Amino acid sequence: MSSSLDSVRVAVIGGGPAGLMAAEALAQQRVQVDVYDAMPSVGRKFLMAGKGGMNITHSEPLDPFLGRYGARRAQIAPLLDAFGPDALRAWLQGLGVETFVGSSGRVFPADMKAAPMLRAWLHRLRETGVRFHMRHKWSGWASPSSGDAATHALTFETPEGEQTVTCDAVVFALGGASWPRLGSDAAWVPLMASRDLPVTPLRPANCGFDADWSPYLRERFAGEPVKPVAITVTDVDKKVHNRQGEILLTETGLEGSLIYAMSALIRERILADGEVTIALDLAPGLTLERVIAEVTRPRGSRSMSSHLHGRIGIGGVKLALLHEILSKEAFADADGLAHAIKALPVRLVRARPIAEAISTAGGIPFEALDKTLMIERLPGVFCAGEMLDWEAPTGGYLLTACFASGLVAGRAAVDYLTARGASV
Repeated sequence: MSSSLDSVRVAVIGGGPAGLMAAEALAQQRVQVDVYDAMPSVGRKFLMAGKGGMNITHSEPLDPFLGRYGARRAQIAPLLDAFGPDALRAWLQGLGVETFVGSSGRVFPADMKAAPMLRAWLHRLRETGVRFHMRHKWSGWASPSSGDAATHALTFETPEGEQTVTCDAVVFALGGASWPRLGSDAAWVPLMASRDLPVTPLRPANCGFDADWSPYLRERFAGEPVKPVAITVTDVDKKVHNRQGEILLTETGLEGSLIYAMSALIRERILADGEVTIALDLAPGLTLERVIAEVTRPRGSRSMSSHLHGRIGIGGVKLALLHEILSKEAFADADGLAHAIKALPVRLVRARPIAEAISTAGGIPFEALDKTLMIERLPGVFCAGEMLDWEAPTGGYLLTACFASGLVAGRAAVDYLTARGASV
């Protein structure tokens, strides 16, 4: 091993937020960093995520923030201790990107855009010596596995044919399986499996679900928001969850921010039982007693539909959902109709394809890594970002943990190289 970090080389595979943050942490310590990405340019999924307004993180207190990571809270917490929401905002300010907190608590760049932030970041990375290799798709290891190898030989598919790269450490930040056209195609899964590394099956997260609507509902109401609405879901452990927000009726079922927030619960119930019935509260601002009183109030010659619209504001897509789910007899029963308005049973039968999901669950389990995100069986090989086995709802939580894991992996690679004989 060389005597200084500026003569060692680290390959970062994947040019999303996690990979770029790892590259920055390494370059700050004068490590020679080469970033490889299969796409023609880096950060493509990051840019796509920012098209509707770049939600970079969230301003809520740390304890509920950590709660968004569910079963992986304990593994994500140390990452956010190293680089949490406040540190991310300060880092952005150092890039010249001011941020603000929206009414929902979400944090955005002042201009709401991802592209200027990415341009500034890439400029800084290049100034610190980071080299970028585009259209380089990682295709495996060039040599048999050796647990204590001082160097790593990696192969890449490139426009000029297969190339082999040798490096002193590797940071993989290859993403999940959502939005494969932007680079996250999960091609790394069999490559990791070839080294007998465990990979939890990838599953859609922050995704929509199919409900097998009638042709009428699909043709007339697809694309309509349903708001306000509350959802009640019973999870696989029989715990009841309830949240209020907004959903979107699609040609195939339901999606939208509220569905995404509860997608893990819904997905796991479908995996366990083949389907799940959620309850929609179409009048979350009214008590059941109030709804019963209004629905059963004498309506004269008005139709029930007109009565519902006039008394409790149920019309449009909400009324269509009631007609979709309830029989004519049930719709005509005022008391039963009132109960359905407060808890309309909607059967969801499958998650949408993983390629349509905003993110994915599953990946390299933390149990295969040490606390520095290094693969225990492959010294000098680190993993970061969405390819790790965790998930979080939209709202800035996904990006925050991706940035944090990249920083931790990059710093850990520096420590690993130093421990092997390099000196700063």
